[in-house]
Amino acid sequence: MTDELGLHVEFEGPSDGDATGRPILVLHGFTGSTITMWPLARSLSDTRSVAVVDLPGHGRSTAVRSSDDAQTYGFEHTVDAVAQVIDQHDLGPTHLVGYSMGGRVALGLAIRHPEQVISLSLIGASPGLSDPVERAARRRSDDELADDLLEQGLPAFVDRWMASPLFASQNRLGAKSLADDRAQRLTNDPDGLAASLRGTGTGAQPSYWHHLAGVDVPVLLLAGDEDPKFRAIAMRMAAGLARSAIEVVPEAGHAAHLEHPDHVVAAIREMLDEVDGR
Repeated sequence: MTDELGLHVEFEGPSDGDATGRPILVLHGFTGSTITMWPLARSLSDTRSVAVVDLPGHGRSTAVRSSDDAQTYGFEHTVDAVAQVIDQHDLGPTHLVGYSMGGRVALGLAIRHPEQVISLSLIGASPGLSDPVERAARRRSDDELADDLLEQGLPAFVDRWMASPLFASQNRLGAKSLADDRAQRLTNDPDGLAASLRGTGTGAQPSYWHHLAGVDVPVLLLAGDEDPKFRAIAMRMAAGLARSAIEVVPEAGHAAHLEHPDHVVAAIREMLDEVDGR
């Protein structure tokens, strides 16, 4: 369903009254959608209600139609829009599971709307860039990527994106899985993706490093053992968080939930059960 904010949200879980844990909200990465996160979300939906949302500029969300609307696509505006989804669908306080960009948004929710969050499971995520110079450079890079997307077209952009070394380990998934992944990415609107890059990319995200000490919920930091950049970020994050654990996922790169789903599901489920007191 598409709610009054224009964000497309899908639900699955036990019948009314049969859920034995708090709801879960799952957030996808850049160029993803609800489609990419349902394999993970569905594995967690046997005893909990699960919601998966298309973030602005992705999937079937229609919240923004102009790539020039930087305010509506802005990082903290996106965080606040997801917070309204939690309110409108009575999900809070919710367990948040986020991958990459979705993990960054999930962390933003725990910081800006702590009353709505009961735990965080972050896959390949970061609190942003702490160095203002590096952040400005990344923002310029994200703007250039957005320009390339609009000038060269979505198919060329998706092929370039999927060829990034960050996703090289996904070759283990096989040709069919990669073809399905490419097809899903191509269902996105190029204007929406460009706007997301400009407004919600790592360069546009505020640095949340100095806010980590104030995050007062359990945080599970998941990173693939073949993703050294985000393993290092997870270790640095753990040092700043009051209640955190790191799960290094074997035989997996950045998209650990796709490459080793059973391990990721088991780690998240263990944390959720502990938080819910089961």
